[in-house]
Amino acid sequence: MKQKISIITPVYNESDNIDLYYSRISKSIDAFSDRYDFEIILTDNCSKDDTFEKASKIADRDPRVHVIRFSRNYGYQLSILTGYKHATGDAAIEFDCDLQDPPELLVRFIEAWEAGAQIVYGVRRTRKEGMAIQFLRKSYYRILRAIADHDLPVDSGDFMLLDRKVLDVLKTIEDPDVYIRGVVFSLGFNRTPVSYDRAPREHGVSKFNLAKLLRLAFDGFFSQSSLPLKLSGYAALFLWFLTVLTLPVYAVLKVVTGTDWPPGFATLISFLLFQTGMNAFFFYILGSYLLRLYRQTQFHGRVIVNEYVGSATVDLTDGSNKRTFD
Repeated sequence: MKQKISIITPVYNESDNIDLYYSRISKSIDAFSDRYDFEIILTDNCSKDDTFEKASKIADRDPRVHVIRFSRNYGYQLSILTGYKHATGDAAIEFDCDLQDPPELLVRFIEAWEAGAQIVYGVRRTRKEGMAIQFLRKSYYRILRAIADHDLPVDSGDFMLLDRKVLDVLKTIEDPDVYIRGVVFSLGFNRTPVSYDRAPREHGVSKFNLAKLLRLAFDGFFSQSSLPLKLSGYAALFLWFLTVLTLPVYAVLKVVTGTDWPPGFATLISFLLFQTGMNAFFFYILGSYLLRLYRQTQFHGRVIVNEYVGSATVDLTDGSNKRTFD
């Protein structure tokens, strides 16, 4: 029996692209038809044009195509996650409908997966954008990697192939602000990059305006790094250092320069610094408890068992999926 690979594609107002997308995806997967079965899952984020109608017609004539239409626009990340949750393949790969991630790269992703990689992700060498937006993107990826709690690759997005073991973990996630690439790379599975040049959009316009890009960036920062919750602790240490430094500095200035400070001036400044430091410290304590709650929400289930050698029945996922190894 052949293994199956799921193609996941979120769509929103892609009427101009969907026919060309289907044509190129079909051509790419037909090259593997002797080795794999395929399914194509289109998640329609409640498009306002005739995207859903066109997708439905494609599904009517091709049993490999499945279309899921949402009741409203839930956003790009949840659209991808929903596709992963409905995937029945041994692996799933995400392709955007705008074809900026070329379907012809499918062969390289499958080869890396066959070689043992459980996460195969695209790394963009170049992309057809203005220099300013490219600089901002590259800066963002590198800053995020520097402060992230996990090892996040730079210049990569949601264009990736995931093994069934990774998909099983994603099924347990119920996060309305999910940052998929961050979650995937935090799981620790074997991963392999595939470098490529991102193509320009051929038809239509990008659905990511500045506000949506900023929201995605903030989701990345706050979901992948605990640094913001620790900043008050660093501020407290800095202010206490200033407090300790202030008194001897004022004393030296008083003796050396003979400055006639107003009565209680040095004491008042030192007290204000110390009090501000105490407030920052208590915020740090609150932040520490919030951080523990945050990590509990980020830790999706139990420890993930990737491989097992021996003869036993072990619980690999959430307690409901027990597998026996002989």
